[in-house]
Amino acid sequence: MTATDRVAPGSSADAGSHQPDPQDPADVVRPGTRVLLRVFVGLTSLAVVQLLFRPGQTAEAFAWHIHSEVTAAFIGAAYAAGTVLSVVALRQRSWSRVRIPVLTVTVFTWLTLVATVLHTHRLHLTDGDALARGAAWLWLAVYLVIPFACLAVVCAQGWRRPAAVARRRNLPLWLSALLAVQGAALAAAGAVLFAGGLAVHHTAEPMTGFWPWDVMPLSAQVIGAWLVAFGIAAALVIREGDLTRLRGPAAAYAVFGALQLLVLARYRAEVSSSDPWLWAYVGVLVTVVVAGGYGWAAARRGAAAGADRVPGRSPVEEPSFAPIG
Repeated sequence: MTATDRVAPGSSADAGSHQPDPQDPADVVRPGTRVLLRVFVGLTSLAVVQLLFRPGQTAEAFAWHIHSEVTAAFIGAAYAAGTVLSVVALRQRSWSRVRIPVLTVTVFTWLTLVATVLHTHRLHLTDGDALARGAAWLWLAVYLVIPFACLAVVCAQGWRRPAAVARRRNLPLWLSALLAVQGAALAAAGAVLFAGGLAVHHTAEPMTGFWPWDVMPLSAQVIGAWLVAFGIAAALVIREGDLTRLRGPAAAYAVFGALQLLVLARYRAEVSSSDPWLWAYVGVLVTVVVAGGYGWAAARRGAAAGADRVPGRSPVEEPSFAPIG
């Protein structure tokens, strides 16, 4: 960092908002982390194409047969949010801005590994079309490898925020409270779905109850894994407490809520409009879009304001952004 890149002591940007040198070894994104994120972008994109855009063809072209299109589309929309999370993370230079996306992916992949091992008999490993068998073996290989790769990356980078990285713009109290409620609701719903899948993994009976539509055990656990992961991500965002580092998580959060609302609108015939759980779910999704959209916009404003205060930087360029690759 040159003298012109430093913020003068006592300036408004210096008070509790110091931007660390992106080359600080404690806050550099390692090459292995970028490889993991690129792999996750590729794999989640495949799931999005199959599940969100072709939800009725899982018997012929996916790892297992998802019996209802709304379930397949829900999982596809969650993968779309995961793709956004990873793409935005790839544009960052500092681990402090990538840490929450990587931890979110790690939680999801480990839970999905458990679901995959328990329900291996549901995968098209030996039956179905060649495309379905290939998808099943790819799914199995991915979730036997990626969770351990995620754990290795987190151990190498450190799961805590580097001590030198200070907050630049605190989360508003109302947003922290809203995220706390949302995170608790998502994590609780996900835990119930995941635990329910554990209890009935030898049957084909649908998981019913509080969820607005019937889901089978493996699908219930994958949905539960996404909900728990996003619930934990909300807790990590509150703990991070810095709007300027939350562009990726906020964008993914907003995409998750918006796409799930579109899925419900598209498959409204598969859900009951008289079910109070449906409207509770819709209410949560609406607030998810609001929180994610506000967080994304505030992160952009915070980054631009921070750059505007630092001599020699463009006010529209975020200091820690780097091209993909």
